Amino acid sequence: VQLQASGGGLVQPGESLRLSCTTSGFTLGYYVIGWFRQAPGKERKGIGCINNRSGKTSLSDTVKGRFTISGDNAQNTVYLQMNSLRSEDTAVYYCGRANFCSHYAPDFGPWGQGTLVTVSS
Repeated sequence: VQLQASGGGLVQPGESLRLSCTTSGFTLGYYVIGWFRQAPGKERKGIGCINNRSGKTSLSDTVKGRFTISGDNAQNTVYLQMNSLRSEDTAVYYCGRANFCSHYAPDFGPWGQGTLVTVSS
């Protein structure tokens, strides 16, 4: 079972970025994938999750209206579309697998290697 987050980079405030979580070793449609982020010196916090069987998503209030999550079971990939990025969105972004949707990191595992998003002018 492997997950790999990618697509991070340096962007200016107000710009957009799309992250990908590429999975292998399991059937994506049977599981939930969650997106989390961790800023330096802070705990890992949930952004949102997608139930890949139903397509239903849940987003945290801090990103609702700016971020969306989508999945492509055929491509074994889940996406995090981030719009109107702010400096406080700067963090390492991770994706993880779970059996149910939550914003609580201990509910997820395994985790993919994170990807750094830096929002700065």
